Amino acid sequence: MDHENTIDDLKNIVKKFCDARDWEKYHNPKDLSIGIITEASELIELFRFKDLDEVKELINRRESRENIKQELADVLFFVLRFAQMNDIDLSKALKNKVELNKSKYPADLFKGSNKKYNEI
Repeated sequence: MDHENTIDDLKNIVKKFCDARDWEKYHNPKDLSIGIITEASELIELFRFKDLDEVKELINRRESRENIKQELADVLFFVLRFAQMNDIDLSKALKNKVELNKSKYPADLFKGSNKKYNEI
């Protein structure tokens, strides 16, 4: 359950898994970045050429929902491993990014808008 584990707990789960397989030598920033995008591509492939109703159906159908969860977990695995291997505090990084985005996307200008910060 999300509320039962910290990000650090999850990083340690990934580290133990990788250490047991002696994978550290393969987990440099370049290859972990490739892993993130590869797994994200496998996630998006599940939705390719689907309209919004079909996407909702996929998310709600047991078998396809399981595939979605597995691909999402693969992305998270690589993100956690990248952060763990490179001593990146994901909580701090996310909070900093949200603060940066608050200045790029002030709520009074962007509420209800899908425009990019340089389009307004």
